[in-house]
This record gives sequence, C-alpha cells and structure tokens, in this order.
Amino acid sequence: MGKVVVLTGAGGVLCSTLAKAMAKQGHKIAVLDLKKEAAEKVANEIIAAGGTAIGVVANVLEKESLESAKSEVNSKLGSCDILINGAGGNHPLGTTSNPHLLEEDLLNTTEGFKTFFDLDTKGIEFVFNLNFIGTLLPTQVFAKDMVGKKGCSILNISSMNAFTPLTKIPAYSGAKAAVSNFTQWLAVHFSKVGIRVNALAPGFFLTDQNRTLLTTESGDLTPRGNTIIDQTPMGRFGEPEDLISTTLYLCDEASSFVTGVVIPIDGGFSAFSGV
Repeated sequence: MGKVVVLTGAGGVLCSTLAKAMAKQGHKIAVLDLKKEAAEKVANEIIAAGGTAIGVVANVLEKESLESAKSEVNSKLGSCDILINGAGGNHPLGTTSNPHLLEEDLLNTTEGFKTFFDLDTKGIEFVFNLNFIGTLLPTQVFAKDMVGKKGCSILNISSMNAFTPLTKIPAYSGAKAAVSNFTQWLAVHFSKVGIRVNALAPGFFLTDQNRTLLTTESGDLTPRGNTIIDQTPMGRFGEPEDLISTTLYLCDEASSFVTGVVIPIDGGFSAFSGV
C-alpha cells in the first residue's frame, strides 16, 4: 500500500521530478509549493500519468500556512509518512560580485557591485530562513504524523556547498551546512520514535535559479560554468533524474538502518582536489 509523501518546493525542477518518481512507486503525493499554479501543474501531471496527487499551497516560513496544508493533506490523502524538504534557494543580496577580495574592490563604485563588506543582512537572513527555517518548520508540522509509526522518514536537501563552500555565495553555503548539521541532529533526536532522517547533497544541476549563471542564452557555458565542469570529474551537470535512485533508497525500507547521512550526488565534485 502506498505511503503519503509530502514534498515542499515541489513545483520546481528537481522536486517535481522526485514527486513523479515517488508517485510511480504507488505513493500518494502532496505537492507543496508557494505558488498554487506550480503545485497544481505537477499534481495534474502525476494524475494524468495514473498516480495520486494533490497540489497544496504552503509557505515553508509560516507555521500557520504549513498547519493549513497539513490539514488538507490529512483530509485528502491521510497521515504523512515521508517528508521531503525541497524548498530552498539563494539570493543576490547574499552574494559577492567576485570570488576573491582585491584591494581595488574597495574603490569600485559600479552599481550593484558587492564585496563581502557590502553584503546585505536582510539578504543573508532570507537565504538562511528559506533553507534552514524552511526545513525546520515543515518538519515540526509534518513529523508529528510519523511518531510511533513504522517506515517513516524525512529527506532534506543539502548541497555539496555544505562540505566545501563555493566562492561568492557565503549565505547559501552556510545555510546548507546548517541543513546538513540539522539532519544529523534530527536523526539522533528522532531515533527512538521510528523516524529516519537523511539528506541529499546535490552538486551542480541546471535549474531556473542558476541557468543564467552557468550558461549563456545560446547554451554555451559561462566562465563559472566552465570552471564547474572542469572541477567535476564526470564532466557534466547533473540531471534531475540523477537524484531519483538515492531518494527512493533513502525513503524505502531497504535503508531501514540508515539515518543521519548526507549523500553527495555531484559527479565527484566534492571528491576532487582540483589537481
């Protein structure tokens, strides 16, 4: 019998792929997203393919919104068995213009140019809240359904940034490191009530958020895109489908003795020293 799977941020490229993959396993899918149209689009695609799904509006930074979403999920699909915390992202205000600080940068008056000293506190708070609080709050709300049941699990989305931070994005790297740490903490905390907690650490996947940073309008790689490919032993960006097998494994009974792990899915990026 299929389980009830709740995915946040599931209107996006990566988590919509995971939602469809879980539906093919016979699970009932709650597609949560801040945008109603995005959530319903993915849910309708699952239904059209013969699966069971509902699209639900939810703001992962507002507990009241999540409680409302939980009520809808419970009434239409049942009690939550699996939670995939997929909502996350970066913000330009938490990003430096250059990878390294040079003395002359302090004299640069170009509009929009940002050194470390110019980073906006609000932008950094937004990134930390979206990635960390946006993982904590849905867990507080939906994990209550799992306590004392068998076969329940939580899957967080960290990043290979959590192992070694990338240049230019200190807020995002730090926030994902917090997600990895929280994954381990929560795995221990929930270990006596039958809930396993693990995380994926994706490498570079082309999404709507980073496509313009990594590729040009013509489809060629930007300088940063080229650097990434050069540092990725497998020589390519990840495809959304590359996340499916690990997700299915971590959410399945086959991994019943696996908890507190963060698995890189990055084509070898985090293993390569660059030499």
